[in-house]
Amino acid sequence: MKLAILGASGHGKVVADTAECCGWQTVEFFDDAWPGLQTNAAWSVVGDSAALMARLADFDGVVVAIGNNRIRHTKLLELRAAGACLVTLVHPAAIVSRYAAIDQGTVVFAGAVVNAEACIGQGAILNTGCSIDHDCVLGDAVHISPGVRLAGGVHVGDLSWVGIGASVRQLVRIGERVMVGAGSAVVSDIPNDVTVAGVPAKRMR
Repeated sequence: MKLAILGASGHGKVVADTAECCGWQTVEFFDDAWPGLQTNAAWSVVGDSAALMARLADFDGVVVAIGNNRIRHTKLLELRAAGACLVTLVHPAAIVSRYAAIDQGTVVFAGAVVNAEACIGQGAILNTGCSIDHDCVLGDAVHISPGVRLAGGVHVGDLSWVGIGASVRQLVRIGERVMVGAGSAVVSDIPNDVTVAGVPAKRMR
């Protein structure tokens, strides 16, 4: 069981640790800062993204561990088009309903809860201790930060980011490419391409 991780940042370290907890025996990092970046905690950085593309056959799975939603999504699509085996990682300390659906390339960190009938798109990040309640729908390359609480039936559009500790009221719809500030309370729908923050969350100029 050999896993390649694209992106050797701090986020990548947590992805690697999650992978080992899921039983992956060997983890190798690739990052476009290579060769200047050659080590990452306990793991080696062995090449850049081009090197990974050339070595896809050497790995049983690939994960993109890049925090920026747009870049992560682009890299994921490139890897999928190249035939990479994109894997989903769910930390054993996460709680995921058997009635939830999680698409490829998503990582669910320790302490996260995903309840029944939630549907998570590809390449999402469900970060430490977040809660995704029943019937939530998250698009592709969404990042749900640590400690976020999504009540039932929330929709979060593609490429949106919900900041640490934010809460979202039930049935609220958050558009695509939205940024929700840390600690915000979202109580009404948010259109595409805006940044909101505060309690209650309001559009930032």
